[in-house]
Amino acid sequence: MKIGPTTILDTFAEAFGMRYARLIITAVDDHWLNAALRSISGYGTSVISCDAEVGVEGYIPADETPDGRPGASVLLFGFSTDGLAKAVPNRVGQCVMTCPTTACYDGLAGAEVEEKVPLGKNLRFFGDGFQKSKKRDDRRFWRIPVMDGEFLVEETAGVAKGVAGGNIILQAVSQSVGLEAARRASEAVSELSGVIAPFPGGVVRSGSKVGSRYEQLVASTNDALAPTQRSRSETELVEGANCCYELVMDGIDEGAVSQAMRAAIEAASGDGVLAIGAGNYGGKLGKFNFHLREVMGDS
Repeated sequence: MKIGPTTILDTFAEAFGMRYARLIITAVDDHWLNAALRSISGYGTSVISCDAEVGVEGYIPADETPDGRPGASVLLFGFSTDGLAKAVPNRVGQCVMTCPTTACYDGLAGAEVEEKVPLGKNLRFFGDGFQKSKKRDDRRFWRIPVMDGEFLVEETAGVAKGVAGGNIILQAVSQSVGLEAARRASEAVSELSGVIAPFPGGVVRSGSKVGSRYEQLVASTNDALAPTQRSRSETELVEGANCCYELVMDGIDEGAVSQAMRAAIEAASGDGVLAIGAGNYGGKLGKFNFHLREVMGDS
């Protein structure tokens, strides 16, 4: 199928079941809120090497946050609840508690979740005995004394089942065309709720394949989509393509990932974008397969 001049390849994206937590972070103004968001999202691209895949789900108006201040929702994805039990309090302790004026709340409070991970339950010990417990309705918070007042943090964070690894791969005639298309796609995904694109600017330059000729590596460069390797590898590039970019999307469910993939494909398509495909492992590793034709509503 085609969207304008762009061919949508007859392939599928292979995604995996993961666990996620949602945090609501607030601050006195947008400057300090964004400082906290940049920090907690840092080094949060792929669980191949990172402790979690992390990104901003969306901003929340002050009149809709728990404390009436500017806020944002952050999603953190991990392979297991145990993994998130380490990553969530570590990232909040190092990246949010340290940021002036912030507070941190459980974004899944009130939702039906089977599991929870510690948050303020662990961080309270930084208070060295001066911390205080506060209960609001059925939710417990900790007030930890810091140098600009108190850091308010919820005791635990809920964990739910999500889907990670939805993706598209665009092929363009040049780097400049590819960059513009990738940016359009990333911006389209950022406008949706329930999904994040955790790589830098939402875009992956160094797409990977499973395995390597070096035994210590579990993943290595996707040479089949590397333009400079056409003469050395069996290429998957379409004729005329000189640049590829991948967008990876993690969502709270299959619907969120499918919607994000569709939005990305529609936004990326255009002049100079020759083809859009996706990455998979033959359907053998991931539980969720997103066929592009079905995603685009052409089954």
